[in-house]
Amino acid sequence: MKLKKLFDDGKFVVTSEVGPPKGWQVDKLLHETEIIKDKVSAINVTDNQSSVMRLSPLVVSKLIKDRGMEPVFQITCRDRNRLALQSDILGAATFGIENLLLLTGDHNKLGDHPDSKPVFDLDSISLAYTVKRLEQGVDLAGNKLDGEPPKFCIGGVVSPCSDNLDSQISKMERKVKAGMEFFQTQAVYEVDKFIKFMDKVKGFGVPVMVGIVVLKTVGMAKFMNENVAGIHVPDNLIEELRKDKEKTKSGQTGMEIAAKLIKELKPYCQGVHLMPLGWDDKVPKILELAGL
Repeated sequence: MKLKKLFDDGKFVVTSEVGPPKGWQVDKLLHETEIIKDKVSAINVTDNQSSVMRLSPLVVSKLIKDRGMEPVFQITCRDRNRLALQSDILGAATFGIENLLLLTGDHNKLGDHPDSKPVFDLDSISLAYTVKRLEQGVDLAGNKLDGEPPKFCIGGVVSPCSDNLDSQISKMERKVKAGMEFFQTQAVYEVDKFIKFMDKVKGFGVPVMVGIVVLKTVGMAKFMNENVAGIHVPDNLIEELRKDKEKTKSGQTGMEIAAKLIKELKPYCQGVHLMPLGWDDKVPKILELAGL
């Protein structure tokens, strides 16, 4: 089912995400998806996340779809030119995949193949325009497609706690005009900043799902503060992680923080996107603690 249908029905939509393995065997990944299958509306499948080479997200999306789950096929512009992007998007339609998340993608220098050649033939906005062209029955060059045009629900990302918020909002507006129908945000830990962001973008009329990365350690929180633009983990949350090492190690503190953030942010958005980073088994408990 397209996520847009759930938003239109007034649902508070919950998604989670999985990262394909760095290999071809998928038993562990599929087990992780079974854990959250009945707890979320859809599961994002990341695309060479952080510029690290992994199994194709299109293949994993198909496997998830075959098991009765709804995938959100993430597509980055970093690794493919416009021919390959359109080819994979048509492939998604063939597999019955209805939800796409379009990203420009992190630069190759950040990943495990820093000497690879980045593509960036398109960016997320021009890719949204491309999907809309395909939905009209023509490719980006204006050539007519064979048969019925594909139909998708396409989303994008935005960073509500960025230091340059005006730039983020301007880019979000261009994404909406290009046809994006929902947004999943960068990880949010600053409630006040998110509320102000949502007040500024409410006129766009598109659903926003707040992104929550489950905090695992003090070191992880500090790393994000120092290295990930648009994310700041406040000192009080770092202190929560620090005060009980055993509770943090077991994941209990991270789950409690995630649940508390969801409760505080839920009144201001239309859904939540959990990024458990391998802690998929903790997603059901987080949602239970959050009252979802």
